[in-house]
Amino acid sequence: MKQRKTILILTLTILLISASISGCGSQNTSAPNEDGNDAANNQTARTLDEIKESGKITIGVFSDKAPFGYVDENGKYQGYDVYFANRIGQDLNVDVEYVSLEPASRVEYLKTGKVDIVLANFTVTEDRSKQVDFALPYMKVALGVVSPDNAVIRDADSLNGKTLIVCKGTTAETYFEKNYPDIKLQKYDQYADAYNALLDGRGDAFSTDNTEVLAWALNTGGYTVGIESLGEIDTIAPAVQKGNETLLQWLNDEIKSLGEENFFHKNYDETLAPVYGSTANADSLVVEGGIVD
Repeated sequence: MKQRKTILILTLTILLISASISGCGSQNTSAPNEDGNDAANNQTARTLDEIKESGKITIGVFSDKAPFGYVDENGKYQGYDVYFANRIGQDLNVDVEYVSLEPASRVEYLKTGKVDIVLANFTVTEDRSKQVDFALPYMKVALGVVSPDNAVIRDADSLNGKTLIVCKGTTAETYFEKNYPDIKLQKYDQYADAYNALLDGRGDAFSTDNTEVLAWALNTGGYTVGIESLGEIDTIAPAVQKGNETLLQWLNDEIKSLGEENFFHKNYDETLAPVYGSTANADSLVVEGGIVD
């Protein structure tokens, strides 16, 4: 009898301990929000005053998308977006900390407060505008398609039955999924991986911003941008976390002020003209003062 009572007490004790542990575990589990991310991961953005007081601004850029955002042989960030980011730090009188982004992570990094600003060839779209706040534009862009010289793709219909390389989270991915659902897409997280796939023959062509594929083809033998402009002409702009009004307003004022000194044309001359050459038209890409012609 005593043995049965002892076994019963031990069983009840184990059950109570198990329930206690399970309860503790459930208290530490955060429910996902409507975007599929943990609510605990969403962080309030730093205001303009908080950024100034900290002496540092964190800006998300690409590290593998020359000539717009890349890391040079000395390990320094360079490119059209970086040139602009450096000026932002200078005019705010703070240091710039660069964070390397992948195309699909741009929205997430703003929502979670990992960066204050995204300057990573961020095309303004209706869907993205619901998730982040875009400042005034500083560049114009359309889609382009680059392919090998011996099998140049000159129109989108020629991609039927072929494999098109795109990067996840880009306007190219969205455009082809919507308008050409029968084209097989091969998707990569990073631009470097996408270009390597094209070089290795794993796909028939690669699509991203026309400004970038044109620059890449000029520096890479054996490839041609057979489609130089596809879809609508869009704009590229800095983005901040949704609701960060103080930083957004400062960026808008900054872009207007920089337009008065023709800053973005100077930026083009320094970072893009050496790639595109003297025959390229800067006005087809550059937006000054947030005003699109």
